[in-house]
Amino acid sequence: MTSALRSIIDSGTKLWLDSIDPDLVASNRALGATGATSNPIIVADLIKTGRFDDDLVGLVREGLDDEAIAWAMTDRLVRAAQDVFLPVWQATNGNDGYVSFELDPLLEDPELGPPHGERVARYVELGKKWSAAHDNRMIKVPATPAGLDALEDLCAAGVTLNVTLIFTDRQYRLAREAVWRGARRRPSLESFKSVYSIFISRVDVYTEKHVPQLSAAAQGEVGLVGVKRIWADNQRFWADKSLALEQEIIFASTGTKKKEDPADKYVGALVGSDIQTNPPQTNADVEAMGKTYKRTVDQMPPKPVLDEIDAAVDQTRLEEVLMREGVAKFADPHKALIALIGEKRTTLAA
Repeated sequence: MTSALRSIIDSGTKLWLDSIDPDLVASNRALGATGATSNPIIVADLIKTGRFDDDLVGLVREGLDDEAIAWAMTDRLVRAAQDVFLPVWQATNGNDGYVSFELDPLLEDPELGPPHGERVARYVELGKKWSAAHDNRMIKVPATPAGLDALEDLCAAGVTLNVTLIFTDRQYRLAREAVWRGARRRPSLESFKSVYSIFISRVDVYTEKHVPQLSAAAQGEVGLVGVKRIWADNQRFWADKSLALEQEIIFASTGTKKKEDPADKYVGALVGSDIQTNPPQTNADVEAMGKTYKRTVDQMPPKPVLDEIDAAVDQTRLEEVLMREGVAKFADPHKALIALIGEKRTTLAA
């Protein structure tokens, strides 16, 4: 009997894990996951468990400061996940099997971040540094003004990119165009691979608060409508490029934010293509539901619902609000991770 997650995979979806916990990577790999992603919250939660105290002690003895330890631990954990998924990368000739590594979120800190030009240069510098000598590591760059401006040079330098923190079609198009310009500066397109992470559930949190006049049929559907439109646009754009590898949409932020929503609200609505990066609990809950899933990624709500969403939702304001919140959620966890390392340094020394 096919499991729930396996039926999603069999429908054409690549299943990636929103975690680099070694235990969860192993268990989800067994369920069919073929990639993973990391961020400071994930790393901090792993450090809090105490499972990596010996690693921390060793890094302290090397004389590293708290921020350097945070990056060393992130690199170590991502490398371990890469080892698990490397056979997938090899078997697919680089089309799957990646683990995403997030660049310095403090570059986007409103108070600490450098001027725009320096941010762009730093993204390019760090992207080259953290991708060097890694076959199946993707570099996560946010779709902020500085992140977008860094994409062309990063891609031209051969960096495999995961453009993240995308909420709107405008951001996606800017990212795609910059990446494609960079790709065409490469000596060869043979190993060119890019993905675009569209955040979904946060959009529905936004509309519930800021667009409460939406009907019951439209409220809670805006995130899915937006990402499905972007997915279709992405399919059309790359169709005639004759590339060896797929340039894909990552369906991100697929965990539900409302208790009354079924765990598979987003997962089940996006079956059949590209990549789902799901939280471990979402994968566990979906697997426990025991459903058999069929392709849904190209199914849209009725036209009256689409017309209502288009008339009521100001995409410019949506992007402005969600990016402001997103940048804070991007930078603050990294500050917390560095602070946690400092606390651990004191505790372990005692």
